[in-house]
Amino acid sequence: MVKGDQKIIDALNKDRADELAAIIQYMGHHYEAKGVESPAVIELFKSTAKDEMKHAELLAERIVCLGGEPTKKPSEIKKGGDLKKMIQDDLDSENGAIANYKEHIKLCAELGDPATRLLLEQILNDEEGHADTWETTLGIKK
Repeated sequence: MVKGDQKIIDALNKDRADELAAIIQYMGHHYEAKGVESPAVIELFKSTAKDEMKHAELLAERIVCLGGEPTKKPSEIKKGGDLKKMIQDDLDSENGAIANYKEHIKLCAELGDPATRLLLEQILNDEEGHADTWETTLGIKK
């Protein structure tokens, strides 16, 4: 293992745990959402969960490539509440993921791992899109 790889593996496993939590959270919201405006949002929950599944898979593949073992344990999952609370919880999770990915991209640049940095930048782009979707859904203007 190359020096610095363990720091990157640990960062990727943190990201993977968050992605696993996001999958569970989004799918829970997909099943539990109720209300007049829920049909369109339910599909957003489901499609976003599928994006997060792809992220979790990409992170696992990179962790294995670096000689690590991908975590199978999700981080904290938020559940319950009305549709607005669900969306706000998801937006909060996306904003947390964005901050983590930016930090981990910087770590990869510092440790000289451009391949992992590029992967994280691609995932970050998706996460920023998710946050924008939830902000739009909630009527938040930036």
